[in-house]
Amino acid sequence: MKPAPRPVAISCGEPAGIGPEIAVAAWNAVGKDIPLVWIGDPTHLPAGTNWQAVTSAADAITATAFPVLRRDFGAPNVAGRPNPTHAQGVIDSIADAVALVQSGDCAALCTAPIHKQALIDGAHFAYPGHTEYLAALAGRSSVVMMLASDMLRVVPATIHIPLAQVAVKLTAATLNDTILITHAALVRDFGIAKPRLAVAGLNPHAGEGGKFGCEEIEMITPTLDALRAEGLNITGPLSADTMFHPAARATYDVAICMYHDQALIPIKTLDFSGGVNITLGLPFVRTSPDHGTAFDIAGTDTADATSMIAAIRMAAGMAHARTAPQS
Repeated sequence: MKPAPRPVAISCGEPAGIGPEIAVAAWNAVGKDIPLVWIGDPTHLPAGTNWQAVTSAADAITATAFPVLRRDFGAPNVAGRPNPTHAQGVIDSIADAVALVQSGDCAALCTAPIHKQALIDGAHFAYPGHTEYLAALAGRSSVVMMLASDMLRVVPATIHIPLAQVAVKLTAATLNDTILITHAALVRDFGIAKPRLAVAGLNPHAGEGGKFGCEEIEMITPTLDALRAEGLNITGPLSADTMFHPAARATYDVAICMYHDQALIPIKTLDFSGGVNITLGLPFVRTSPDHGTAFDIAGTDTADATSMIAAIRMAAGMAHARTAPQS
């Protein structure tokens, strides 16, 4: 029996950014194929938006206009000017969306971009960003960030830290957990029965036998060898400068990189508009467009919704993979 459809929950994100307009644009593009429900204050939607109040996620499935689980943020919105008064409403929108997914009422979560400083100023937000807050809500201590498009999947083992700290923060335990979480997600969320993982080195030419650094010899290679002994299909450590041309990309399903820019520069070069941010290791599916609030163009009706549309499609696809029978 085919399971009943469930909507993708969309948290509103920063109201003064482009989140509201790309959410509406995405519903116009995919809403007939993928049911959606937006959680936020409808007065913050673009002028003239045809929206429909719903009282449950189930009601969004048959909605004929942009479906809104209405929340009152208590203050008007000005495009391009974040208002700290909205902070608690933004945070609650995320928590409400997570609750809907955890209860099974929604299939997956897609988060619109937030403005962390506004959340700190208005609600003393204690987390570095979405990922850490979602991990806390889910009770998970280890989660992994993936950036994905039809052209490439990348995972940075370390994320938002200064480059000078990468070699210190990059431990065998961190790399091991990152690889295991990524491998499990490729099987569960992407339907890849035997994932192929390519792992970059930290140093130029993957250290070149210790000439340019010893992290590959002392930590990375032993960690990979241990995982290979467990049956994982891993190549590396590889020289990062030869990993991303077309022939190389055809040999793996994901590239595990050692730091933020090593991972994000390739995918943003290949597919700047279509990249999707995914949090792996959560008990639910979470995706997000791979861009920020874009205050400079908010309210101008010029925002590109491509990444939001891709994020919604990917969320729905991942949710389906989680419920599909395993071969």
